[in-house]
Amino acid sequence: MKITPTPVTAALAGVFAGVVMPLLWPRLGDDTLNWIFAFLLVIALPAHALVVGFNTPRESAARDGLDTALLKRVAAWLVAALATVALTKALPL
Repeated sequence: MKITPTPVTAALAGVFAGVVMPLLWPRLGDDTLNWIFAFLLVIALPAHALVVGFNTPRESAARDGLDTALLKRVAAWLVAALATVALTKALPL
């Protein structure tokens, strides 16, 4: 399965992290292993798959300068996650 990272997929990863992590946070307790697994499954894996991507072209690593497409995807991911957390905090549940 080939997933092409776009700003939309990055925003989806941010929304997922923004919804799931605040729900898991109080339930993780003091066990460090729970925290590691939660961050890997909720933040790192979706971010890597939907923001960075698995099939990065070799020429992008070799060229000099900033990868503006990656910066846009990271910004979309962070903004979506923060907006989701703010929205869920603002809504009375």
